[in-house]
Amino acid sequence: MTAPSQLLIAGCSRRKTATAVPVPALELYQGGCIPALRARAGTRRSLRGRIRILSAEHGLVTADTPLLPYDRELDAGRAAQLLPAVARAIAGAGIRAGQGTELLVIAGPAYLALVAAALPAGTPAVWVPDPYDWARAAVVLDRWGWP
Repeated sequence: MTAPSQLLIAGCSRRKTATAVPVPALELYQGGCIPALRARAGTRRSLRGRIRILSAEHGLVTADTPLLPYDRELDAGRAAQLLPAVARAIAGAGIRAGQGTELLVIAGPAYLALVAAALPAGTPAVWVPDPYDWARAAVVLDRWGWP
């Protein structure tokens, strides 16, 4: 039997690196859980490949998607616009109910609601509703064996 896949979805943050050239999403965002997540994943492709960031501007992106700074909040209207693309991105990441996928979502309420709406029904997930609650997220990552 193969090990279940593990995917972490983190909400983006208002604070971003000031840059005029695109940088990987995991380096762009400077708030919430992102600095701790960046420190934990480092440059390990195996871990970075299991990270997605939910951006109010760009939808669900990989840790290494090149982005520029922007200023956009995730309100109900924007969430509705993003929902189809986020659902496709989640499916593209291999998240399917009953397939042994482990999902960790660390984000504020608007982001959690969008991910919940985009997930296939019955997909198990650990929800961390405070993007600054790294201790709770770290428990899951420790169980997953993330260094």
